[in-house]
Amino acid sequence: MFSPTLTKMINSSGAQAAMQRSAQIENFITLQTKNIQTLEPPKPTQTKSFEEYLELDPPPVFGIDTIKNIKKTSTDKKTLRAEINDIVKKAAATHGVDEKLILAVIKQESGFNPKAVSHCGAEGLMQLMPGTAKGLGVKDSFDPVQNVMGGTKYLKNLLKKYNGNIILALAAYNAGSGNVAKYNGVPPFKETQNYVKKVLANYLS
Repeated sequence: MFSPTLTKMINSSGAQAAMQRSAQIENFITLQTKNIQTLEPPKPTQTKSFEEYLELDPPPVFGIDTIKNIKKTSTDKKTLRAEINDIVKKAAATHGVDEKLILAVIKQESGFNPKAVSHCGAEGLMQLMPGTAKGLGVKDSFDPVQNVMGGTKYLKNLLKKYNGNIILALAAYNAGSGNVAKYNGVPPFKETQNYVKKVLANYLS
């Protein structure tokens, strides 16, 4: 199509253009490589051991606080139970009531929880109703000392009222003296009958 001379000129022009383009690409690559090399290399990530993390101040939150709380709660419960036992000993000596009977009542009433509240509003370790607590001079039913001292005093009064009959005293503690008088004995309430049985079982065990 083209003469040999023209074909040679075209081929020569194309080769020159290709060589120039190739040189441009090589220069671009060289320049970018130099830029990359001048950048500060990234610092390696330092990984701490678990022991090192625990030594941090403040320590990081791993979600293991739950474990600490469980241990703390467990220790608090043991301490609290020991404190309740001491309070019960003092209450027993003050009011002349068997220590084991007081503990049996507390176990059944609140499970040794000073903050317990029943569905009918009884409060604290020995589950004193607000009116009863007030009559016993208890200002704070959630205070273990006041509650146990007041509850033991109330239990003592019931034992005295029924001439030391523990069964009637417990029935009255649960259902009230009025119901004991009404039924001339333990009221036929399933709750009260179970209450008396369970407290006696704990007391005699």
